[in-house]
Amino acid sequence: MFEKTLSDLVSGIRSSRRNTALYISQNIAEIKTELQSPDFFVKSNALQKLTFLQMMGYTMSWAAFSAVEVMSSPRFAHKRIGYLAAC
Repeated sequence: MFEKTLSDLVSGIRSSRRNTALYISQNIAEIKTELQSPDFFVKSNALQKLTFLQMMGYTMSWAAFSAVEVMSSPRFAHKRIGYLAAC
């Protein structure tokens, strides 16, 4: 499964000036499927994108449990992303 990184999301938002809301809603749908993955790498990548979208003003309250799941990862890098997303 190929998932977009945070930099791909940012460059896509910048390039889609006319249909930004449509592009973001499509990415949120992709992020929702990525959060259902059992892989912590995919979940932490999705949480990074959601944290960026939250800073842009979109709500991510529906992903609170995914942030808790990533916090329980044994890797420190994943824990840090989970704690950042929970703030």
